[in-house]
Amino acid sequence: MSKVPHPDETDVKELNLSIDLCLRIGEMLLSNGAGAADVTATMRAVAQHLGLRHHIDIDVTFTQVSMSYQYDPSEPTLVMIRQVYQRTIDYDDVTKVDHLVRDLLAGELDLYLARNRMATIVSVGPSTPRWAISVATGVTGASVGLFLGGDWLVVTVAFVAAVLIDRIQLVLAKQRLPNFYLQVVGGVVASLIAVAVAATPLDADPSLVVTANIIILLAGIGFMGALQDALSGFYLTGTARITEAMMATVGIVAGVSGGLSFGKLIGVDIGRYEPGLSGWQDIGVLVLGSALCAAAFAFSVYAPRRSLLPIAAIGGVAAAIYRLVVDTGLDRPWAAAGAALAIGLVAYAVAGRVRVPPLVVVVPAVVPLLPGLSIYRGLSLLTQEGASTSEGLLAMATAGSVALALASGVILGEFVAQPVKREARRLEQRLAGPRLVGVFRPRSRASERERRRRRRDEGSVVEEL
Repeated sequence: MSKVPHPDETDVKELNLSIDLCLRIGEMLLSNGAGAADVTATMRAVAQHLGLRHHIDIDVTFTQVSMSYQYDPSEPTLVMIRQVYQRTIDYDDVTKVDHLVRDLLAGELDLYLARNRMATIVSVGPSTPRWAISVATGVTGASVGLFLGGDWLVVTVAFVAAVLIDRIQLVLAKQRLPNFYLQVVGGVVASLIAVAVAATPLDADPSLVVTANIIILLAGIGFMGALQDALSGFYLTGTARITEAMMATVGIVAGVSGGLSFGKLIGVDIGRYEPGLSGWQDIGVLVLGSALCAAAFAFSVYAPRRSLLPIAAIGGVAAAIYRLVVDTGLDRPWAAAGAALAIGLVAYAVAGRVRVPPLVVVVPAVVPLLPGLSIYRGLSLLTQEGASTSEGLLAMATAGSVALALASGVILGEFVAQPVKREARRLEQRLAGPRLVGVFRPRSRASERERRRRRRDEGSVVEEL
């Protein structure tokens, strides 16, 4: 005689499946650089939509995501935990998960369809071949060399060095080597290639090659998520992420310093790059190189193709803003903060237009502004005889200030942009009749489902809470 399932058993089964879906979504977002506040808000939205409306506890730390639900005071609490093992950035997966959550909240998916779709996202690998990612990394390095003022030879060497670093790090990553050592190796390879160029009669500035590859190595560090966690009250996760970012940066510094010391040991001096501005005639090259750098990096982290052009435009405009602010005489951290604030203000709206999370737009657009120049200048001052140690330390402190300014500026822009757009959409719903001026679009005659899809695509999951 078969056992007839008790209704409570069926309920507990669905509760377990619901909590498991929330945890898988949170794990995917956290491992790809999303802030703990965003992960928590997304998981809570999904849980409430699936019927878990009360007594939900969600805990997000650097290495795990946990969720508990007290469905009955007389029964044990359901507690489930998922560990976060990998931290490889894949913005295509982040976008797919974001769309899954929005479709689920809109009622277009039930629990079982959502779980099947989530399993497909996790199991299907990237559609872009890995060699194309290496080429995009090389283009990122070449574009940095371009907007720093390098000629065709510097651009070519920077491209080759970036591709070589990417392939070496890929091989080492398969051996489960910690990220710190990967950064050390990347810094060593970049500086040794520059030393090799300086030892030849080639007329190329090797310091630009080092600077370009420092920026590439910095691009993979999660400054945004670390500062967002610290500002939003997730101090434990924020501290862990800041520690990880500092360790990765120290690895770059150690690697580049070791390469420079080796060059000094064999009598090859690659010099140091003075970052002074050369005039307005180069601003076109700056904008072009920054736009190409942002788009190439976005491609290398699997950002959807439809977002590449907007990311390039935002990266180029931000670099121009940075240049204009520096020309007014303000310090570089303030210039970086102003450019990052502009990125944060426009990224929210642009991300809605191209149907990606704002994180996918923000991080690549900031890459051209990363302080690789200040790091290299500080290292070269600290390793050269007769150079001022205080100047080297000041340059390193400037690099840290610029990185902090970039992250805080972007997050402030997001804080300002989200409520402004939310109120604008509410006002649009109250207005009727023709509007001759303004940012609001007239109501379409499309079906109710199409209008609902557009509204979903314009905002992030957090906005729907």
